[in-house]
Amino acid sequence: MLAVKFYEDVKDELLRFAVVIAKHDGKWVFCKHKERETLEFPGGHRETGELILETAKRELMEETGAVKFEIRPIYMYSVTGKTRVNETGEESFGGLFYAEIASFGEIHSEMEKIVLCDALPENWTYPEIQPALLKEAERRGFGV
Repeated sequence: MLAVKFYEDVKDELLRFAVVIAKHDGKWVFCKHKERETLEFPGGHRETGELILETAKRELMEETGAVKFEIRPIYMYSVTGKTRVNETGEESFGGLFYAEIASFGEIHSEMEKIVLCDALPENWTYPEIQPALLKEAERRGFGV
């Protein structure tokens, strides 16, 4: 069982991930990884020396091919429990962002394709995490 918590502020050096809830022309933007049949929000690991906002922008561009977009932070979150990217299960922190994508180019990542959806998918890659992040974002007025 995973626990997701939300924070107004977290020390920058603790933020290891960036996740981006994105829309294009009113549709949700999801990524389909080449090795999975599920859908996920764009996002990924922060690189050394990178600002968390830069991580979010880089991951959005790499995983969706977004060329022109507006992005802004929503809040910080943490996940406690073992996941594919957290073998220890200790609390790990990330930043959640919201983006409106105006145009796309090529995808330069492990993603096979992007999927534009009117409704939310049932086949989430992280079903205990992604819906919780989206619910909190919507509660805060993002993604509505």
